[in-house]
Amino acid sequence: MAEVRTLTNLQDAMDQELGWRIKEISTFKIEAAKGGAGAKAFTRAGVALLYAHWEGFIKKSAELYLEFVSNRGLRYEELTTCFVVFGLKGKLNTVVTSRKAGPNIEAVDFIRGALGQVAILKLSGAINTESNLSSGVFENIAKSVGVLTSPYETKFNLIDSSLVDRRNKIAHGEYLDLKSSDFSGLADDVLDLMRHFKNDILNAAVTEAYKRAA
Repeated sequence: MAEVRTLTNLQDAMDQELGWRIKEISTFKIEAAKGGAGAKAFTRAGVALLYAHWEGFIKKSAELYLEFVSNRGLRYEELTTCFVVFGLKGKLNTVVTSRKAGPNIEAVDFIRGALGQVAILKLSGAINTESNLSSGVFENIAKSVGVLTSPYETKFNLIDSSLVDRRNKIAHGEYLDLKSSDFSGLADDVLDLMRHFKNDILNAAVTEAYKRAA
């Protein structure tokens, strides 16, 4: 995938990320709706697949946006605080964990001096889904890239109970009696959440919400 340097790059990358996921989920919806002996198997497997796409898309979208912001060539002092954290987290951790004055003073001096430097954001491993993208983990990821989470709050129970809990039961070999119609509705809801997150990321990029207010 091409490096994400422009709005067009970001749009194309996110379209591609969502597009192939929609196709796979749609295939399982169709097979589960056919009925017969295989319907229950496709429904159960479909829930696991749906969760995988939920986790994968949120993680990848946040990473793409972070890469886009990193490639703006802005100074730390020009960025909103959530993005400054990605560049200076190592030094911030020193201040939090060290009990020695020397390392703490050194870390704070570094942070003060670094604010005028061009931001270099840590991309590798920056977005952590904890392999269990519950509403709480999603909220943390969204906030880390400056996305408001209040519009998603009405869906938090769906994320936790209807998606994550069911996926965990299936992943641990538990039997789950789920109708194909229930899976189809869940898939539509989760896809709506993914589209919403995509739009929020793109709107933030277009409006330059990553920049600190003057």
